[in-house]
Amino acid sequence: MPANSARPMWLGVTIAVAVIVVAEAVGGTVDVALMISASLALLIGALLGRGGQVALLPPTESTSPQRHAIAEALLANIPDPVILVDRRVVVIEANPAARRLLPGLKLRHPLSFSLRAPDVLDGIEEVLRTGTPVRTEYATRVPTERAFEVQIGALPLPDMPGGGEPNIVLFLRDLTEARRLEAMRVDFVANASHELRTPLAALLGFIETLQGPARDDPRAREQFLGIMRTQAQRMTGLIDDLLSLSRIELHEHVVPTRIVDLGRIARQMVDMQAPLAGERGVALSVERPEGPLPVLGDRDELLRVVENLVENAVKYGGSGGVVVVSLHRVEDPNGRGARIELRVRDEGPGIPAEHIPRLTERFYRVDTASSRQQGGTGLGLAIVKHTLNRHRGKLVIESEPGQGTTVHVSLPEHRPEAEEAALPEPPAGR
Repeated sequence: MPANSARPMWLGVTIAVAVIVVAEAVGGTVDVALMISASLALLIGALLGRGGQVALLPPTESTSPQRHAIAEALLANIPDPVILVDRRVVVIEANPAARRLLPGLKLRHPLSFSLRAPDVLDGIEEVLRTGTPVRTEYATRVPTERAFEVQIGALPLPDMPGGGEPNIVLFLRDLTEARRLEAMRVDFVANASHELRTPLAALLGFIETLQGPARDDPRAREQFLGIMRTQAQRMTGLIDDLLSLSRIELHEHVVPTRIVDLGRIARQMVDMQAPLAGERGVALSVERPEGPLPVLGDRDELLRVVENLVENAVKYGGSGGVVVVSLHRVEDPNGRGARIELRVRDEGPGIPAEHIPRLTERFYRVDTASSRQQGGTGLGLAIVKHTLNRHRGKLVIESEPGQGTTVHVSLPEHRPEAEEAALPEPPAGR
């Protein structure tokens, strides 16, 4: 109780005791015992009231907000998602990492509104029932695949609503990178052993021929050395593509944060592919609007995307004689902001419809012999797909036999004002 409110209260009590004593005196029936008892009661009450003001009340007013501020600061600096719920599984607190993982997470709302994971919700119920910590797994599919180990435990908080009843804390440890690294090792060994077998067998065959029958044949030696050089270059390109694809998949869940101009990237890559187009008699051009076309992205990875698309169009669609790279700014019909679209169009033989859904698979080729003859590794469009997944982009391939092929790549346009409007609101006070 504050000191300023205690003083009027004790003044009233004193006056009440005085009135009783005066009434007794006027009535002529003064009771000495009554007067002594009233005086002692007044003295004891004053001492107890003064002690309560000094020793008990101020700490409650000063320490609780400070402790809550410290707890919120600790949560904010934990890089992994942390969520605190009460016994009704209603969210009490969540750190910024948890809000980024679950955009629909709101304080004072049931956790099931934003986290629809039966294993996790069942684990919370088990902890509430038994008090024993539980470990389970949680995986997301959209916008990218991520894996978490969820540690669920009871957390008594005497200062929180509920009078000391244990609340539940969820700690989500990100296993995505570890899982991807392990998958990368397995895939690399499997793919390398499968795809390198053919060029290695060719190299060994030519080496044995040069050491044997063609040992003294200069013409055969020159021919075989040329083929061996081509096979060695193919193996080098294959290993480079496998490593590049593995690196992209490893960080596919990490959204890029740098601003790059997609128009400049397209212009640069068209200039770099001009000599190849000239050798094949292909007219390569670029069309783009005035001004920058900003997107959030990794410049080297986006360069690789445009390089793969333009190179494929020149090599496999170049028989039509024309390849056009164009850029457009397209408004989203759902009102989610504009997108920057890159289109690569050729007038080549086209692709049958049954092949289009599988073009982004590793080592899938419409024509295996033609692809290997052109120096392709079968990984170009797989790299494009996983790069666009990381950049929250879209890939659409349109083609008909005899009508050419058009590849559409779209990325969200970078708008600083839209990002500021989308920032999460600070948590409401308790």
